[in-house]
Amino acid sequence: MKTYIILLRGINVSGKNKLPMADLRDLLNELGFQNVKTYIQSGNIILTSEESKTIICKKIKDGITIKFGYDVPVIAKTVSEWKKAIKNYPFPTENPKIVAFVFLDKKTTETKIEAKGINDDEYKIHDDMVYIYCPSTFAKTKLSNNLFERKLNITATTRNYNTTVKLLTLATA
Repeated sequence: MKTYIILLRGINVSGKNKLPMADLRDLLNELGFQNVKTYIQSGNIILTSEESKTIICKKIKDGITIKFGYDVPVIAKTVSEWKKAIKNYPFPTENPKIVAFVFLDKKTTETKIEAKGINDDEYKIHDDMVYIYCPSTFAKTKLSNNLFERKLNITATTRNYNTTVKLLTLATA
């Protein structure tokens, strides 16, 4: 059995795609996943499975579509991939409120995108991650999931520093 950290994109954001975590946990247990845990209300899941990431994502995506009627992008990472993502963060982390990790559903060979108006905000694209550092704050940054998805032709979902670290803690507990 492998432990996976699963990210759903666009769940419980601004009242859109409401999905109670208790109902989501029930669905994941019905789908045969084990040791299912969720963290906060934004589609963060830890579970164990013998199946591949591709099969896990498809089962979860299809299950949510059938049970809740939402077409939700699903990204799965192993614990070792998660640790590597945190270890490779290239910017200062002293102020976790301006640090974020953009998880991509596949690797990209791109390292730069055209992004206007990002001011002092910075990003680094590496394989299946985009690391962002936003001194302007996340409320003001132009570095968004939509921007990276459009420019990289990829699915992306962002988690802040504290959530990223907490998910690792929960997955390794």
